[in-house]
This record gives sequence, structure tokens and C-alpha cells, in this order.
Amino acid sequence: MKLLFTGASGFLGNNVRPLLEGMYDVTTVGLLPQDDYIVNIAKEIPDLRVRYDIVLHAAGKAHSVPKTEAEKQVFFDVNLQGTKNLCTALEKKGIPRAFIFISTVAVYGCDFGENITEEHSLEGVTPYAMSKRLAEEFLQKWCYEHNVTLGIIRPSLIAGPNPPGNLGAMIHGIRSGRYLSIAGSRTRKSVLMVQDIARLVPLLVEKGGIYNVCDSYQPTFRELEAVICRQLNRNLPLSIPYWMAKCMALMGDCFGKKAPVNSQKLSKITESLTFSNEKAVRELGWRPINVLENFKIG
Repeated sequence: MKLLFTGASGFLGNNVRPLLEGMYDVTTVGLLPQDDYIVNIAKEIPDLRVRYDIVLHAAGKAHSVPKTEAEKQVFFDVNLQGTKNLCTALEKKGIPRAFIFISTVAVYGCDFGENITEEHSLEGVTPYAMSKRLAEEFLQKWCYEHNVTLGIIRPSLIAGPNPPGNLGAMIHGIRSGRYLSIAGSRTRKSVLMVQDIARLVPLLVEKGGIYNVCDSYQPTFRELEAVICRQLNRNLPLSIPYWMAKCMALMGDCFGKKAPVNSQKLSKITESLTFSNEKAVRELGWRPINVLENFKIG
């Protein structure tokens, strides 16, 4: 089957494309010379050459905190308008059998919690969360009207070689010797191996649905630190008590979001946030890859 893959040149795409090419005839949409369609879908409607059986829509704006209204608007341009432009292109060339959308657990708007399920209300208020939620709503309506099987994946923190976001920051901090563990790093976070995105595609093509996806085991920060330190041949970072970190955070509040630690960042570091994958395991028969055994930092 022919699969159209947007965002194939990003972190996720680089890691899952080789796996997808073993299952499908893959064509990519992106901004780099190696993409088959070089187009900015946030601003243009792609001129597709053929009809595709499956669409895997991973192109999106993430991993940044907007400071201006213009920067906030970029999230909606890419994540929402880009999705609409892609669907317009599909209508012109041929409706696919299945559409799989890479969303995010950020749509729930939770800073902490344990085993959050798909039944949780969508309360995310950041431009990232809101733009992804609106894209989900648009696709649910569009796929219903065109009789397309829709699969929506809400990944947690994604692990893989040279990851972006918080995991990438942790690796950089440990490598540079500027990383401090706080209160024994007992906080737990849900993590997903990036390869699991590719393994979910054929399952979603058949059944569709909305799913949280993460490893069944929720590792602590300390366990992730240990995996990274072993690969970097470094000692585990020093752990400082919570009261000391709190004092540093209060000082950081005076300097705003640019401070290495402030109260908001400290809260994210020291409060657990985990999601339930039970629905995906039960309905799709999916068995996630164990993160602690398979995470290679690159």
C-alpha cells in the first residue's frame, strides 16, 4: 500500500521511516531536499501526484515556548492549518483508506497525575495543546464525512537517538556536567520508544481510534539518568535536597523563564505525570518496547 508521510525528516520521521519502508511504499512531504514533495503545508496545499492508501501525519510544531502572539500563531498555522491543507490536497487526488495523526498527551493539560486515560477532559491551554486538539476535532469530522479510518496517537515523552525536548536536555546536561538530580529523582514519567510509532501504524489502519501510547513501565528520572550515564560513561549526577532546589527556584522566579530553575520548572521536575496505555494494549493487541532496556541516546 502507498503511504504518505508528513514530517518524515524530523526526529520521529528519521527513526520510523526505515521501519515503514519495510511495510509500505512510502512517499514523504516536508521541507528538505530529500523529501518527495517539498512543500510547507502550513502555507500551501500540496499538489499530490497520486492517491495514497494511508496518511501518517507527523508534521507539527512543538518543543518551544512562544513569547509573542506571532510565535503563538505559528503553532496554529502548522498544526491546524497544515492539517486542513493536507486534507484539501487529499480531496483533490483521492481520499485515503486510513489517516493516522500524531497528536500529544499535552491536549489533557495535565502538569501532574498518574495513569491518565483517554477519558480525561481535554484542558490543555498552551498554543501547542490547543492547536493539536483543534486538529484532532477537524480530522474527526473530516474522516467521518469521507469514510476514512482515523487513528489518533497521543504519545508521551518519546525516546530515541538524539531526542529533542526534555530528554534531549537531560542528555545534554549530563554530558556537560551541568545536570543536578533533585530529591533523588523519584518522579515518574511516561516514555515511549520512537520505533513503536511505526509498529502502531498497521494496527491503527485496521481499527482506528484514539490512544495514549507509552511503555507499560513508567520509569523514574533516576532510572533514565542511570541509562544515560552508562552510555556516556559518567557517574550518576549529584542529588540535591528538595529544600535547596526550592530556594534556587524562588531565586529563579526573579529572572523569569530564562532562569535554569524556577518554580514552574521545579514543579515539572518533581511531580509525576504518567499516562495509561491500557486501551491501546487491550484494543490493538499492542505490546510496547521496554524503554529502559532499549533506549540508545545516539
